[in-house]
Amino acid sequence: MSEEFHRIKRLPPYVFAEVNAMKARARAAGEDIIDLGMGNPDQPTPPHIVEKLVEAVRNPKTHRYSMSRGIPGLRKAISAYYKRRFDVDIDPETEACVTIGSKEGLANLAQAITSPGDVILVPNPSYPIHPFGFMLAGAALRHIPVVDGLDNFVETLERAIRHSVPKPIAVIVSFPANPTTQTVTLDFYRPIVELCLKHGIYILSDIAYAEIYFDGNPPPSILQIPEARDITVEFNSLSKTYNMPGWRVGFGVGSKKLIGALAKFKSYVDYGAFTPIQVAATAALNGPQDCVEEIRQMYKARRDALIDGLAAAGWEVPPPSATMFVWARIPEPFRALGSLEFSKLLLQEAQVAVSPGIGFGEYGDEHVRFGLVENVQRIRQACRNIRGFLHRTGNGGAEASAKKVI
Repeated sequence: MSEEFHRIKRLPPYVFAEVNAMKARARAAGEDIIDLGMGNPDQPTPPHIVEKLVEAVRNPKTHRYSMSRGIPGLRKAISAYYKRRFDVDIDPETEACVTIGSKEGLANLAQAITSPGDVILVPNPSYPIHPFGFMLAGAALRHIPVVDGLDNFVETLERAIRHSVPKPIAVIVSFPANPTTQTVTLDFYRPIVELCLKHGIYILSDIAYAEIYFDGNPPPSILQIPEARDITVEFNSLSKTYNMPGWRVGFGVGSKKLIGALAKFKSYVDYGAFTPIQVAATAALNGPQDCVEEIRQMYKARRDALIDGLAAAGWEVPPPSATMFVWARIPEPFRALGSLEFSKLLLQEAQVAVSPGIGFGEYGDEHVRFGLVENVQRIRQACRNIRGFLHRTGNGGAEASAKKVI
């Protein structure tokens, strides 16, 4: 009875727990911690979406069980969004499924299509549910390093397919990427689609940050490549686009076979998101999109404040062209500490909480992730704190400062 459950035992230690525990202790001691760790939008949901929720929730008919694959109106709105944004035709009846956030959708699809021992190809570093959703389903993971760029991604993918036994059943792509903020063009996807069609491999795409971009080039959907639709499911979320993280509503679109598998699996494990939330999500997708541009510009201002502030502190970080994150290589004097110890050091010495890169995979251990989840003034204060810390420690003080934390 004392043995740990098999599936839970497969999960690695939660590396964010130490930083979170330190953060809680510091706040309990009265310290003003600037939390740039979790990617949790801090602004309110646009009023017209909230008003639609209130209107819907007042209708007692909406309090009954909903539909696990999503109400028809929302699936039609998803289809309209894909046509408007990507010029891709989605059949709302057979090629769209509403999910309780993209995270739930990917995890449930993993359960639906995976047999124990199946091989999944996943970028590293990556958002944790991408590998761990499949790990919980009994899959074996093969990692595709992306921390040094994407120039060799297809070659590495091809090599992994050739040397995997058994043959992989799926590959995960996610651009704009969390945590690395990498973006791609449609041409990046073409050889991946060709390779997966050749070998009979499914593609799972996550574009949760497709609307948070800053360079005037909207990120593409892999489904813009017509050949992709038979082997691909693409997940998206309203969490970041409309400041709706706690609402837990997203969707998957694409392959009829994969969407059918996801919908059937979900029909056994949930009744879908609360109907008023789905009604409000429909209003979000169908309604005015000025709020999306406002959210985009807010994150751009925060990004610029953080990049400029870190540069003034002597920490040069390339500005991301998308997402609500900044992926920063640890300054050289501290790099040997690893991302967890450096994150603890920043928390103790600068009162700034970040996410250690190791939490997204071993190839992320020379980086930390900043979330743009505080206002510009607080971000500037965080940079001043970091500047003071870096100037106090300097090259020679890094090891001594680390010892205080360890």
